[in-house]
Amino acid sequence: MAARTGRQADDERPAAAEPERVPLSERARDAIRERVIDGRYPQGARVVEREVAEELRMSRVPVREALRGLVAEGLLELLPHSGVRVRRLDRTDVEHLYEVWEPLAIQASRLAARRVASAAPDEPPLLAGLRSALERAETAAAGGEPGLEVVANTAFHDGIVALSGNPLLARTMARLSWQLRLLFGLNSEPDHMRVQHRAMYERIAAGDADAAAALTLVHVRDSRTAALRAVSV
Repeated sequence: MAARTGRQADDERPAAAEPERVPLSERARDAIRERVIDGRYPQGARVVEREVAEELRMSRVPVREALRGLVAEGLLELLPHSGVRVRRLDRTDVEHLYEVWEPLAIQASRLAARRVASAAPDEPPLLAGLRSALERAETAAAGGEPGLEVVANTAFHDGIVALSGNPLLARTMARLSWQLRLLFGLNSEPDHMRVQHRAMYERIAAGDADAAAALTLVHVRDSRTAALRAVSV
């Protein structure tokens, strides 16, 4: 058999996989979502498709798709005649969200602590993510960056859900995630919330399920009170 030339050998090698390209509509959705969460698009503000497309330097088609997706997520809402606006949370919205979130948050902390206890003396890898979220929140607060603090606080709660190890709970919480970020952005008492997050982390890290659940109940109810005060202003 004749030896293959270098050119032939190269031709027979499998082609390298091309990196997946993120669809424009998904990029637009991420960009708009970020602007809603950090307050650049404030609650109640109209979001104009043409203006967003110009800002993002995209055509209107992917922006239109992104806006539809964000309406489905609950971050935007349809206007009576045409267009969309950033959802403005009222007292009823806040009450409904907390009615759903409270038992889920408590169960997530309980399950996360149990998972830590069952892994002892080893530490579950996801526990480090909770510490990191706490540190990022504290750094953001020290630097006067409330938007980044909201992101870190959301990551803390998401990390507890991930540590719980319950995929059904994770899927359920994912449906509330972005609406909860709106609530976290209303928080007028971030120092108090950070102290509570630290206490929750310590109980979860100690594998104390009952104490973690009890602290989470207090935290969620304090957060609810602060959110209700904010929407009443």
